[in-house]
Amino acid sequence: MNIQPIGPSDSARGSLDRSTTADGEAPGRGSALEVLRVATKLGLTSFGGPVAHLGYFRNEYVVRRKWLSDDAYAEVVALSQALPGPASSQVGISIGIIRAGLLGGFLAWLGFTLPSALLLMGFAFGVKEIGNVAESAWIHGLKLSAVAIVAFAVWGMARNLASDRPRATIAVAAAVAALSWQTALAQIAIIVAAGVAGWQLFSTAGTLPASHLRVPIGRKVATSAWVAFFALLFGLPVAAAIADTQGVDMFDEFFRAGSLVFGGGHVVLPLLERGVVAPGWVTQDEFLAGYGAAQAVPGPLFTLSAYLGAVAGPEPNGIAGAGIALTAIFLPSFLLIIGGLPLWSLLMRNRSFQASLRGINAAVVGLLLAALYDAVWVSAVHRASDFSLAAIGFLLLAAWKAPPLLVVAAVTVGAVVVDVF
Repeated sequence: MNIQPIGPSDSARGSLDRSTTADGEAPGRGSALEVLRVATKLGLTSFGGPVAHLGYFRNEYVVRRKWLSDDAYAEVVALSQALPGPASSQVGISIGIIRAGLLGGFLAWLGFTLPSALLLMGFAFGVKEIGNVAESAWIHGLKLSAVAIVAFAVWGMARNLASDRPRATIAVAAAVAALSWQTALAQIAIIVAAGVAGWQLFSTAGTLPASHLRVPIGRKVATSAWVAFFALLFGLPVAAAIADTQGVDMFDEFFRAGSLVFGGGHVVLPLLERGVVAPGWVTQDEFLAGYGAAQAVPGPLFTLSAYLGAVAGPEPNGIAGAGIALTAIFLPSFLLIIGGLPLWSLLMRNRSFQASLRGINAAVVGLLLAALYDAVWVSAVHRASDFSLAAIGFLLLAAWKAPPLLVVAAVTVGAVVVDVF
């Protein structure tokens, strides 16, 4: 969960330069089908969450296949950590683009994502047959494990992104605003305000070293991707209000979730829960059943969106709903990576951008803190035993470094035992 940003060292820069040609393309470029084959293998075998995924990626792409150097890989990871969205998926997309262009990036995402998306879609149809299990002790255990996992994610992000007084203040202010102003445009307005505050407060801070990573994407394409991202981020809420159709509402909700979460993985959970449970698209027991299933499949946790789109009550649901949700939540990653790869060096030399980004990162911590309380805590913690089980789950994650799947299993078993006795 808490991946430290990695920047290229001085010695790495020459290596990065040698790993690319003068026209900006990596030597030894391969075919898009090759990228698909390797990414599908990873999508079928990569268990354990985003940190583990990055380990799998390095072993496959750097050590075994030598598609890029360790220094280049470190820089790709740094870029993915600086952008919102699922970090491990963005690393895979970036490597696919470097290896085989834009088609390679798409197929790298498809291979890594499709196995778990199909598994969770199948689970969605099974949940519909099971019916209402909201009062089950195991569902309550899933809720409590979610409290532990999301609290751990927020705590880790706060340590990295809101560790000083100005950023901690921005984070708390964002949380208060999010709890007080619960509208479709609230999160975007909070992010914009935090960016302005960061620009004012941190404009004298130092910048990261310039990047020498070159990719086969022109600046016009990159700029178009940025424009499309912001046009959708700000335009979709307006379009949803005007159209008043479930399909547009769903696309807007999942696009925003994919646009505002840094690090990906479990930190997207509270935003998704607030987005689909509060309006009644998905019941809370359905949501948590899907979340538990997502722990048991390989690939990115963001494929939970396919389950949620398939199991949603209003149409479009089923396969169509899964496709809308899956496309919407990953589309920001594509646009940001396509825009970020060739513009990385320019952005990281810009003090204003760096300052705004620090404020935005702190605000995201506050948004997740608010969602932890409103969407997760109040629905799960009702008595002392609930708090105890959630605290045990947090301890397993923070002190014992237990994998999330083990924490989910342990807390759920504990809830069943408490219910019996």
